[in-house]
Amino acid sequence: MFAVYASEPNADAPLDSLVVGERPEPEVPEGWVSVNVNAASLNMHDLWTLRGVGIKPDQFPMILGCDGAGTTADGTDVVLHSIIGDPDWKGDETLDPKRTLLTERHQGAMADTVVVPKRNAIPRPEGMTAAQGAVLGTAWLTAYRMLFTKSGLTPGQTMLVQGASGGVSTALVQLGRAAGMRVWVTGRDEEKRALAERLGAHATFESGQKLPEKVDAVFESVGEATWSHSMRALKPGGIIVICGSTSGPNPGADLQRLFFLQLRVVGSTMGTREELANLMSFVATAGIAPEIGTEVPMDQAKDAFAAMLDGKTAGKIVLTR
Repeated sequence: MFAVYASEPNADAPLDSLVVGERPEPEVPEGWVSVNVNAASLNMHDLWTLRGVGIKPDQFPMILGCDGAGTTADGTDVVLHSIIGDPDWKGDETLDPKRTLLTERHQGAMADTVVVPKRNAIPRPEGMTAAQGAVLGTAWLTAYRMLFTKSGLTPGQTMLVQGASGGVSTALVQLGRAAGMRVWVTGRDEEKRALAERLGAHATFESGQKLPEKVDAVFESVGEATWSHSMRALKPGGIIVICGSTSGPNPGADLQRLFFLQLRVVGSTMGTREELANLMSFVATAGIAPEIGTEVPMDQAKDAFAAMLDGKTAGKIVLTR
């Protein structure tokens, strides 16, 4: 079958290991289902896979794509939940120490067909396109959990999103606006700030710019470059919800401010199957159109990966069949 895959780990030149070609048809274990893929979206995780991070050398070749949407054999349109856990685990699957993602132990969604546990193929709401569904499983699910499960925000409160154009950031803007938050965003350049405003941000600011007032919550995925600004932006008792550290993982902690103002710092990773189902329902009922930066035919995946590696993206990149 057709597939986009990593042939081997390549830490220094990840795109050299990217292959657009053919792989064997997958077997379908008991309790799993085969999904004919209509769309798959790119994540930074795919670049880490190409670099060999989080995956053993003997697991290559590995078909890429944590996120996807397609159709099962019985004609059901579905969105993939990419967290695959221990069948015996009870409770929040993001806390399962044996959990894994598609493309870590199991082949991914950038192919004609992907095989997942039956519970990981979630029916897609009517009216949601495959491309829209394909962006939800990682970036949008991460944003949903950060906002609705972790932050404790209520409508009318003010949230600051650090970084204006990434997949999680654009999802936070759209979800926050739809949920009745006052949404503020920082961005490094005017074009990215304009994107945030188009998606619903009430105000945008240059990175590090002093804000007109303190905020109730900051949503972080940048790390070292923005951490000091995030800490200074919070009201007493405010919260930072962090899901990544793209600029570096070790900022100054600013512990005096942390304890004196009784600030909170909470980590968040991905989300549960139930949260993904709730996210899809919210997107559908609120009339949200998830931001898609670019749609590219899957056989042109190399161009799409090059654009992501070079940071030439605004919103999600989706590969379509």
